Amino acid sequence: MFNLDWHGIFAPSVPFMEIILRGTVVYLVLFALLRFTFRRIGGNIGLGDVLMIALVAAAAQNAIAREHHSVTDGLILIATIAFWNYALDWLGQHVPLIQRFYHPPPLLLVKNGSFLHKNMRQELITEDELMTHIRRAGVNSLADVAEAHMEGDGSITVTPKSQ
Repeated sequence: MFNLDWHGIFAPSVPFMEIILRGTVVYLVLFALLRFTFRRIGGNIGLGDVLMIALVAAAAQNAIAREHHSVTDGLILIATIAFWNYALDWLGQHVPLIQRFYHPPPLLLVKNGSFLHKNMRQELITEDELMTHIRRAGVNSLADVAEAHMEGDGSITVTPKSQ
């Protein structure tokens, strides 16, 4: 019980820079992939979205971790991922080019009571799903909608026509 391999627990089994590079590359690639595939994730997470994220995490595990066995390896990897999470948040607030990518502008889905099917297809949202959001906003008919937007966080905002 007290015969622990302290060296094996804390001594890195992989060079620090390799862990940092692996964590950086996989984090940035997955961030870009999820940014382009799941705009809706912030506002409306479906079962398929959760499953996709879990499978991506499992598939990326080997690319990220290689065969790290020590606590130090794991902590370096966690610190690298946390760094990129913070760095992208910070850059998204301070660099206009990255801000547009990190916080995308609203996308118009309904204009003057008409669906904009091209934009709906771009975000993979159906008429039924959009009508659910419109009704939740207190508007019962598509004809009563001046505009509906998918916001950068994935939520949908509805502006009713003036009565």
